Amino acid sequence: MTDAPGDAKPDGGDKQAAFSLQWQMLAGFVAGLVLGLVVYMTAPDARWVDAVTTYVTGPIGQIFLRLLFMLVIPLLVSALIVGIAEMGELRSLRRVGLRTLIYTIFVSGIAVLISLLLVDLLRPGAGVDPAQAQALLADAGQGAKAILSRGGDAPTGVEAVLAIIPDNIIAAMAGNDILAVMVFALFFGIGLVLVQTEQSKLLLSAMEGLFDVTMRLMGIVIRLAPFAIACFMFNLAAQFGWDLLVRLSAYVGVVLLALAIQMFGVYSLLIAFLAKRSPLRFFAAVQEASVMAFATASSNATLPTAIRVAEDNLRLPRRISRFVLTIGATANQNGTAMFEGITVIFLAQFFGVELTIAQQLMVMAVCILGGVGTAGVPAGSLPVVAMILGMVGVPPEGIGLVLGVDRFLDMCRTALNVTGDLVAATVISAGEKDERKALSS
Repeated sequence: MTDAPGDAKPDGGDKQAAFSLQWQMLAGFVAGLVLGLVVYMTAPDARWVDAVTTYVTGPIGQIFLRLLFMLVIPLLVSALIVGIAEMGELRSLRRVGLRTLIYTIFVSGIAVLISLLLVDLLRPGAGVDPAQAQALLADAGQGAKAILSRGGDAPTGVEAVLAIIPDNIIAAMAGNDILAVMVFALFFGIGLVLVQTEQSKLLLSAMEGLFDVTMRLMGIVIRLAPFAIACFMFNLAAQFGWDLLVRLSAYVGVVLLALAIQMFGVYSLLIAFLAKRSPLRFFAAVQEASVMAFATASSNATLPTAIRVAEDNLRLPRRISRFVLTIGATANQNGTAMFEGITVIFLAQFFGVELTIAQQLMVMAVCILGGVGTAGVPAGSLPVVAMILGMVGVPPEGIGLVLGVDRFLDMCRTALNVTGDLVAATVISAGEKDERKALSS
């Protein structure tokens, strides 16, 4: 899934609506940014500015975030459970499904690690006036304040490891302990793979229904995004001024650099050493699918092209390529995981929130699982990013900073996602071929 805008179902009406929403979000971003910069230059200390941000733009943005938070737990739980359970639907491909899951987690881990190293090394969000950042952080909302207030009691060492396994899933959900909730969903999905009864199939069907309903509600909430983005950007630009544009450009550069390293570095090594193929020939063979993904910004819409490329150009076994690519369209989302990790750390730097190594590892873990559990709806990663921001004490409304440039970044990371699915199919196929040769000899 790319998570982002445009990764909706491939019907023409939905794609057109998603594309229209993208332009509306861009318009909201530009309008809020321009108005905020005008206020910053002409009346930075006027009382009416405080009144507008306190009673108009601030509440609108908070309503949008609260609606997202209201849906994020059922959305992630159902998406992750269904995504894991579907890997065991075909008994003949269960071994392939397990290998696909292990591969997905491993490569996603590499992707997020690259992202965190780059954003920590280059620090695109650093350098903002600490006084301004702390002033905005003080108004971040009750969720972030509550997390910051108990930061001194955060578990460390062995306690931090144990804390990701919830002893009470209801309490974990109520406390927005998203990592613990996702671990529960992961185990629950594995349980549905292991238990093949009529009752378990009914339970899986109920999870699919919850996923469909939540996605539909999320689609309704996302329609408010243009107005929320305009409010976020007005508040941020009125306070930070031109420094905002400089930081945003640096952020885009870091995202593109991380995607390029994963695409041409990590994927080339996987193709060369695990699949034992020429990386140059591989990229030449899959360029049609990559270009389609970039143009549509939709993994789902690109799936038919990716399947044809895998079977006709790469000559992969049909049963493996179709399984891996279908699962990959919703689970193997390296670009999405990288985007989420960089965005969280960038905003933490922007607002002057120093994250410990343990917190960054937690961000990494959530992004890896989020690559499996993020919903394929317009701006589907938005609730995940917002929730992670709240977990580490960063103002969730800071997501308004990145949404205006998200359309272009979405196109880039979707190209990475689809190419990564084809890499996965090639590597898994090579592993199956090697195993068959070993058994026959």
